Amino acid sequence: MKSARKILRIVFFVIVVLVVCIVVLVHLLGNSVLKTGIETAASKTLNVGVSIDDMDFSILGGKVSFQNLVVDNPPGYKHDKLLELGDARIAVSIGSLLKDTVNIKEIMLDDVNVVLEQKGVTNNNLQDIIKAIPEGEAEPEDVTEKPAKKLHIDNLEITNVTVKVKLLPVPGKEDTITLKLNPIRMTDLGSDDKLDAAKLSGKILLAIATGVTEQGAGLLPESMTDAMKATLSKTAELGKAAKEAKEESKKLLEESKDTGKGLIEGFKGLLKPKK
Repeated sequence: MKSARKILRIVFFVIVVLVVCIVVLVHLLGNSVLKTGIETAASKTLNVGVSIDDMDFSILGGKVSFQNLVVDNPPGYKHDKLLELGDARIAVSIGSLLKDTVNIKEIMLDDVNVVLEQKGVTNNNLQDIIKAIPEGEAEPEDVTEKPAKKLHIDNLEITNVTVKVKLLPVPGKEDTITLKLNPIRMTDLGSDDKLDAAKLSGKILLAIATGVTEQGAGLLPESMTDAMKATLSKTAELGKAAKEAKEESKKLLEESKDTGKGLIEGFKGLLKPKK
């Protein structure tokens, strides 16, 4: 009996040590892996540079946060940045990370600053990025790739969105108009099993663009808002965001027998960009 208890204590001790090692490794390596994954995936999806200053996540709590995400402008514009996101907080259901559909309980995006720069009568930087986002499902280059992770998001909120619209200079008129967008809230996203990371990126940008066209009515040139509405109406493949908003990046999820590695790969599965 004593021998059996001793064996049980040893087994319990080994399990505790393994769990501690996994948590430590995740803490040391996970932030860097996720930060690089998000930057790379977002850059490929949006076709412009994306960077993050700081990132943190709790593997046990299923919470991810990052600060100061910057989306660069497309080539040909005066300003370096299109969008700056001050703070993002994401709550994920840990158990779903190893499944085909990842359940995200909540995404909170706060302190968003956009510089909308007009180029020509009808073009602008936000519109150019939206046009470049891949539509539909991309065929994988490698037939051995596993299907991309699908997302289901219970609640997504975007708050404190400020848009500075840089218009073409016209004598006697202001060339900068500042819009403060109403909070954007979307619920039950991905219920049709078609939402992924790329479509989510598109959905967020389309929601912001829709807010600009609505709240910029009467303040911005009609040629500009009409062109943006026309672009929005052509993006039904990204989740019909023009109607709703008021929509992944593909990421390989290599299922692992090791639980810690599997959870990290589960997070990375959210980040695979369209090719």
